[in-house]
Amino acid sequence: MSRLIKLALLFPLAAMLAGCNAVVLAPAGDIAAQQRDLILIATFLMLLIIIPVLALVVIFARKYRHGNEHADYQPDWDHSTHLELVIWAAPLAIIICLGAVTWVGTHLLDPYRQLGRIAPGQPVTADMTPLEVEVVALDWKWLFIYPQYNIASVNELVAPVDRPISFTLTSSSVMNSFYIPALAGQIYAMPGMQTRLHAVVNEPGSYKGFSANYSGHGFSGMHFEFRGVDPAGFDQWVTDVRGADAQLDRKLYLELEKPTEKVPVTHFAGVENGLYTAIVNMCVELDKMCMSEMMSIDDRGGLGLAGVDNIAPALYGGGTRNRSALGPQKTYVAALCSVDEAIAMTAKLPALSAPKPAMVTGVGLSPPSLLQSPAAAAAMSWLAGQTASLATTSAASTL
Repeated sequence: MSRLIKLALLFPLAAMLAGCNAVVLAPAGDIAAQQRDLILIATFLMLLIIIPVLALVVIFARKYRHGNEHADYQPDWDHSTHLELVIWAAPLAIIICLGAVTWVGTHLLDPYRQLGRIAPGQPVTADMTPLEVEVVALDWKWLFIYPQYNIASVNELVAPVDRPISFTLTSSSVMNSFYIPALAGQIYAMPGMQTRLHAVVNEPGSYKGFSANYSGHGFSGMHFEFRGVDPAGFDQWVTDVRGADAQLDRKLYLELEKPTEKVPVTHFAGVENGLYTAIVNMCVELDKMCMSEMMSIDDRGGLGLAGVDNIAPALYGGGTRNRSALGPQKTYVAALCSVDEAIAMTAKLPALSAPKPAMVTGVGLSPPSLLQSPAAAAAMSWLAGQTASLATTSAASTL
C-alpha cells in the first residue's frame, strides 16, 4: 500500500514537469538544433555503457546474494579473457565514437564560424546578406546596435527568419554571457574585447534571452526578448524604431551604462558613428586614449618619458595642451614606464644601463644640460685634477 501511495504522488509531479518548456531540446534555430542533436548523440553513446552496467549491478547483486543457494561458488576463479575483452573493448569503442562526434561537432559549431546553411538542405547563398548586430552587455541590461540600419534598442532583439545573424559582442564593465537557448549556445561578452557568434532563427516567435554569468546585484533581472519575425515584420519594426525620439550618442551612452535594473524596452532612432568601436576600445569619454591607439604607440616603441607632455593634458577634462599628433580627439597617458623597463618587457633587446642624452628640443622636451656633453665632462675632469694638484702643493708649503 505504501508503494502505491508513493507512485500516486508522482503523478502530480509528472503533470507539473509536463508544463516545462524544454527549449534546449525544441529550439527555433538551426545552430541550436545541431547542438541539440550533438547532446542527444553523446547521451545515447554514454547510455550504451551506463544502462548495461546498472542492469548488471542489479543482476549480480540478486544472483550472488547470501540467500541464493543455487549460485555457483568458485573460490579459485581469478581471470576471464572474455570478460576482460568486454570490460575494456566496449568502453573504448564508445569513447572513440564519442570523441569523433564531439570533435567534428565542436568545429562545425564554432561560434566564430560563418554559417554554411540556414536549415538542413538550405545552404547560404551569395545574395544572403547577414544581419549584423553589435551587442553590449551593460549593468544590468542589453544594448543592441544595428549598424546596417543605424538604429539601436535596449532589451529587445528582433531578427528576420531564415536570415544569417552575425553578432559581435562586448561588455562595458564586467564579463557577461549572452544566451538565447532557442537560437544558439552561449558566448561570453568581456570588456575591452570582442567575441563573435553566428546564428539563424527558422521559426517565428518570441523567445527568452538572458545573461548566463553572474554580474552583480541586478543580474537576476538581466533578461531581454528575442523575436523572430518575417522580413515584412522586420522592416516594419525598423520603421517603428526610426520613429523614436532619442538618438544614441556618446553622452547618452554614458548615462545608459550606469547600473540600473529592470530597464524597459527603449529604442534609438540613430547611433553616433563609431560608438561601438569606442565602447570596445574603452574610450567613449573624449578625454581618454583608446586601447587601439595605446597599443599602436606601444607597438612603435612607446612615447618614452620625454614625450609625456606632448600628449598628457594639464587637466583630464580639457585644456589647450590636450592636443596630440594622433588627431583632434582628446587623449592622455594613464601610466608610464622607464626605457629600461620597456625594453626588458619586450624581450627583444637587452635593457640599457643608462639612456644616452639626446640633443633634442621641442614641445615638452627640455634641452640636456651642457654639463652632460663630452667636452664639459673633460673640462670638469681637468678642473678636478688641477684642484687636487693645487691642494697638494698648498699642503706641502704649509708643512
